Amino acid sequence: MLELAVTQMGAGGDGIAPLPDGGSAFVSFTLPGERVAARVMGKDRAVLEGVLAASPDRVEPPCRHFTLCGGCALQHWADAPYAEWKRGRLAEALSRAGYADPDVAPMMATPRAVRQRADLGLERLTDGRVEIGFHERGATHLVPMRECHVMLPALVALLPALQDALRGLNALKRLGSAVINWLDTGADILLRTDAPLTMADRKMLAEFAARAGIPRIAWAGKGAPAEVAAQIKPVRHMLSGVPVSPPPGAFLQASAEGEAAIIAAVLAGLPKKMSPRARIADLYAGIGTLSFPLAANHVVHAYEGDPAAAEALRLAVNAAQASRVQPARRDLVRQPLLPAELKNFATVVLDPPFAGAAEQVAQIARSTLPHLIYVSCSPAALGRDAAVLRGAGFQLVSAAPVDQFLWSPHLESVVVFAR
Repeated sequence: MLELAVTQMGAGGDGIAPLPDGGSAFVSFTLPGERVAARVMGKDRAVLEGVLAASPDRVEPPCRHFTLCGGCALQHWADAPYAEWKRGRLAEALSRAGYADPDVAPMMATPRAVRQRADLGLERLTDGRVEIGFHERGATHLVPMRECHVMLPALVALLPALQDALRGLNALKRLGSAVINWLDTGADILLRTDAPLTMADRKMLAEFAARAGIPRIAWAGKGAPAEVAAQIKPVRHMLSGVPVSPPPGAFLQASAEGEAAIIAAVLAGLPKKMSPRARIADLYAGIGTLSFPLAANHVVHAYEGDPAAAEALRLAVNAAQASRVQPARRDLVRQPLLPAELKNFATVVLDPPFAGAAEQVAQIARSTLPHLIYVSCSPAALGRDAAVLRGAGFQLVSAAPVDQFLWSPHLESVVVFAR
């Protein structure tokens, strides 16, 4: 065991401490300025054994599962330094991309207990019971969910009944998952299991849905598309006043508050002088989270590659007669918009997946597009794409961090570029 001095916070939310041999180790659940006792494990990790001298920024974690559950990494850090660290992650990503001393806005925080989407693990125990929870940090074991200070209370309250119902699910032999979206119509559940559904499973799920008032339960096997296993009423979610029927397991923003913050930052980032006839390209549009608010004053061409999401968007546009949104299914990795197509738009709103949008950004760099709003869920991917944009002459206009995932190292941001 060693006594280590934690000097800084790593990108994954672990403290970093120098080692006697000249290297350094990541130590979970520590803070900058602390002296700790730790056991070195492997090349660059150490396990915390005790805090010898605590930081004044250390606080009591609110959740009993903290340090075991992999859902949160930073409950032990006071709000102000935690927020500044997250803001600094965005500033560092832009600095590495070549934007010196970037002006980054204060972080927009989301409150506790508001997350409307959860991707939970399922595990059948040897006695036949089923556990539901998040995985342990760096492990496959589940932490049984008994409380959560991040998710909506109604979502947490559903879990014991769901756990009991899944005990009789033949399709779950060992491991699976449950994606739960809390829509305006209530819980929408997508189960993924390691064996096919039986007719008895479908009957059981239908009875559970009726008993618990769950509008829809869907199922998917390994590599298979989702199918509805039980549905007792339609599902609906309002996006900027437009009703949408999301497909099972659809991507939603983590919370309504975070969604509102991102929309506000995107709208604020639009070019100052845009005529109502100006056209916007919304790339990776999903089910229309950004398309519909953008279409309040402009024509939006919404491109989405996922078939189910693209179809849900198309149906919502048709039902609402939202003629200012023009949806199109297109795989933007294999078929990014080319410079000749991009010249038709006053701005592009780009909301790519975690890996970023290297293919599309390369085409934007080659184009004459004057303005870009990049909605990022990964500072590292944003940094790589921003370096390409800077090389193509884009200047940084604004950068707004949004803390969608409380107490985690994950950060969303809305960054505006122009040339």
